[in-house]
Amino acid sequence: MPIKPQELAALMQEVEQEDPIDFADLPFGEGELRELVAAHLCEMAAAMENFSTEDRLMTLLAVSAKLVLENLVLHLQLLRQHGLPVSDSVEELLSRLRKQDGA
Repeated sequence: MPIKPQELAALMQEVEQEDPIDFADLPFGEGELRELVAAHLCEMAAAMENFSTEDRLMTLLAVSAKLVLENLVLHLQLLRQHGLPVSDSVEELLSRLRKQDGA
């Protein structure tokens, strides 16, 4: 893949300016975690070098979708654990999902 892990980590940090990540009190540095994830994703991309463009795109979309789902689940678990309500946008999303399940 043409992007280096350091470049990807820098892009990740740029994206976080719009939607910051709460690293809370994790015993790891933010930069270290970012670099670890960037290196892993670059390795994944390199492993897909022989994939067709369509297969590469589908794989990256599937990985992205899984991560978004995992993030949503973890977020909801934390809210429930602390007895906090979900935001209006999350409640709207969950309501749509419930309607689809009942349809």
